[in-house]
Amino acid sequence: MTCTSAGMNVLAGVGILTTPFALKEAGWIGMLYLILLSIICFFTGILLRRCLESGPGLATYPDIGQAAFGYTGRIIISIILYTELYACCVEFLILEGDNLSSLFPGAHLSIAGLHLEGKSMFSLLTAIFVLPTVWLRDLSYLAYVSAGGVVASFVVGISVFWVGAVDGVGFHETGPLFKLSSLPVSIGLYGFCYSGHAVFPNIYSSLRNRNAYNKVLGISFILCTLLYSGMAVMGFTMFGEDTASQITLNLPKQFLASNIAVWTTVVNPFTKFALSMTPVALSLEELLPHNPDSMKHRSSSILIRTALVISTIGVALLVPFFGFVMAFIGSFLSMNVSLILPCACYLAIFGKKLPAYQVILCAMVILVGFICLVLGSYSSLSSIVASYSRPNKLNLL
Repeated sequence: MTCTSAGMNVLAGVGILTTPFALKEAGWIGMLYLILLSIICFFTGILLRRCLESGPGLATYPDIGQAAFGYTGRIIISIILYTELYACCVEFLILEGDNLSSLFPGAHLSIAGLHLEGKSMFSLLTAIFVLPTVWLRDLSYLAYVSAGGVVASFVVGISVFWVGAVDGVGFHETGPLFKLSSLPVSIGLYGFCYSGHAVFPNIYSSLRNRNAYNKVLGISFILCTLLYSGMAVMGFTMFGEDTASQITLNLPKQFLASNIAVWTTVVNPFTKFALSMTPVALSLEELLPHNPDSMKHRSSSILIRTALVISTIGVALLVPFFGFVMAFIGSFLSMNVSLILPCACYLAIFGKKLPAYQVILCAMVILVGFICLVLGSYSSLSSIVASYSRPNKLNLL
């Protein structure tokens, strides 16, 4: 069960908060897309295993990229992976700002003539509090605590169910079967939910019995899909067309279960921020003169990590639209990492050794991934631009 929980921890993240909003954006047909995407991502996860087994010394996603396309492939995949991790850190800050401002409405801060309202203030304070954790080089303790992300996801799910079934909100809302205009946004949101492929090679390498990888991955996908679909249906039938990009923003504040859900959501990213940012920082620190024990190197490391955190708060304040930013990450970055690149690497590594049906299947997945990437990225970016002209609606984003 430890291996399965590792797979669950990779997949069961903050994406659970947006599945009701994704269902609202797509209509009920979005449930079918969620299930199909789960199946496709499970398939590409298996392809990553086969790529790892294609040669000695392959242990990470960038290793697979180098085996498939040489050093250029390694660089491209590394850039995409690190960009995805960086963008997730931006999402954490937006998430904290939204939820803490809902807990403390009307909060503001004025320093030296600078006035910050609730969301901006709490995003900035979160960045300040997580900064010391980003300076740490030994993240073993945070890694252990962040494994509670699986528990946190179930706690949020149970809390939402409690608000609907016990506290009296009910599950009475409904919606259309299909909404073509906003379907691409839903594609990106669901894509973010299954964006754990960057870590799958590490899970495979850490297994004592690597033959159990397919089973571990399958159980993780099944449980997460049940969790995501359950949350989507509960949240949407509770709030209908008023469903916010984070279900916690809809929950009535007078209920204990609502506050449990919000505080669980608030606490969780504090440990995951450093775990997501550290690989990005390490990739930049590799450009420094190689002497990690020197005082100069440590000082440069702290400066790099501080600059990264400052840049994330800048982006979070500039683009404070949680749902649409997540949709962009899921469309542009996650579609590459989870659909397109696994199939492309698999085809490049095995080439003519593959039977025709596998080549066709991989080509179809690449095509689906590319279409989702283009449509989802355009739709999410258009929504972000449009959101600047709708200040009265920002509280839903």
